[in-house]
Amino acid sequence: MNQFSRSELLLGAEAMEKLKKARVAIFGIGGVGGYTVEALVRSGISRFDLIDDDKVCLTNINRQIIATRKTVGRYKVEVMRDRILEINPKAEVVMHQCFFTKETADRFDFSIYDYVVDAIDTVSGKIELVLRCQEKNVPIISCMGAGNKMDPTRFEVADIYKTSVCPLAKVMRKELSNRGIEKLKVVYSKEPAMKPMGDSCNSCKSSCICPPGTDRKCTDKRQIPGSVSFVPSVAGLIIAGEVIKDIAAKE
Repeated sequence: MNQFSRSELLLGAEAMEKLKKARVAIFGIGGVGGYTVEALVRSGISRFDLIDDDKVCLTNINRQIIATRKTVGRYKVEVMRDRILEINPKAEVVMHQCFFTKETADRFDFSIYDYVVDAIDTVSGKIELVLRCQEKNVPIISCMGAGNKMDPTRFEVADIYKTSVCPLAKVMRKELSNRGIEKLKVVYSKEPAMKPMGDSCNSCKSSCICPPGTDRKCTDKRQIPGSVSFVPSVAGLIIAGEVIKDIAAKE
């Protein structure tokens, strides 16, 4: 018996060995990406690349699995690494404390990844990630908009060109089409986005508590999206499920 024996009852020994050997890169360790990593390590994935330049902020506590009072101010990749190793001490974790852009993309050798998870929130970064994965023929799944939503049951898995409602997916469809990308597996929601209540006392715009030295503070954003604990987490778990099924079924 081992810690993955219950999973092996459903997936089988051969699939569990594939999961153990697979190397998965998760770009963005936030509300979505954190739960994706959590489910992946508990499913038997043991080789991770974690990419994020951000530190845990007090306002992350409402939805990010790595965010607690004790972790505020620490780099997310470090906190996530520690959590992975607490679950599976034999796991291998490579941390990349950087913000993924076209300018930083050359730091990564995509040919070494068996799967890539896109949980970042910039269109330019997402597009560059898709292009790099296509170039190396690496499977990728991308999360569309999860902010300003309240219904976790509205998430679906689909090809980007079969999505609707989601404004981010609309932009991605256009940009990827212009670049000749024919398909992309995504998780998206058909729930129309809510308009955040502009209560200034709860806004980072007026009372930022990010630790000194934090790059890309919330105050740099034109609009701070609202979020809750049970929406991005569900998106992250759905993504993890797709990754596990695809790797387990891989010949």
